[in-house]
Amino acid sequence: MTDKLFDLTGKVALITGGNSGIGLGFAEGVAKHGADICIWGRNVEKNADVVKQLSSFGAKVHGIQCDVANEKEVEQSFAETIEVFGRVDSCFANAGVARSGRFEDFPTEDWSHVIDVNLNGLFYTLRCAARHMKQRAEAGDPGGRLIGTSSLGALMGMARVEAYGASKGAVISMMQALAVEYARHGVTANSVLPGHIETAMTADNYANEKFANAILPRIPARRWGDRSDFEGIAVYLMSDASRYHTGDSLLIDGGFFLY
Repeated sequence: MTDKLFDLTGKVALITGGNSGIGLGFAEGVAKHGADICIWGRNVEKNADVVKQLSSFGAKVHGIQCDVANEKEVEQSFAETIEVFGRVDSCFANAGVARSGRFEDFPTEDWSHVIDVNLNGLFYTLRCAARHMKQRAEAGDPGGRLIGTSSLGALMGMARVEAYGASKGAVISMMQALAVEYARHGVTANSVLPGHIETAMTADNYANEKFANAILPRIPARRWGDRSDFEGIAVYLMSDASRYHTGDSLLIDGGFFLY
């Protein structure tokens, strides 16, 4: 341990879905503490805007257009990430989507889309990262961080979003298994579980007065979360401070689950 416990200088973070919302919060946090960053996102314009924004912190930043539900794109994007940065020290598998509807009428194509992005995409991404970190460890350079974005919906029954909840519950199980399998290589694996967070994906819900009146009073912090609430946890999980912290599910929800 050093006196710069949270100094990320010289480390590289890969963040999927990093051009907005929680992923951008992760990126802003680690950039402020010296990390270089590769952003994966489907929207080229948003990627370019975020690359410019994060570069203002002094970080080396690169954006790649990638649909994590496409296995080939993930493999190609990871290879490009290594070509640009030479290594990946932390992989934040954060890209996600949601679809809602009554379960008895829920379309199979919506179910498949949610699972493809939230679970299969996480698998494709983390498989690349784990392979890379293991190879590096075997070459004498152990260490690495695998972080999967799960959800409060993995712990609580949320009507009409069964596909989302199922995919996010699976994230927790996968990260726990990775924690056990890769610990011998100095790699940790943890889940981050956001609660009610204001993002583009949740904007419609929070604009609904009935929904807001039902949920907001149940949050002890008395506000929705925002992306800045994920800066600190990203820095901690990427830093040496968390090197013995693995297999955990870190709930960031302003106390909602407890109340």
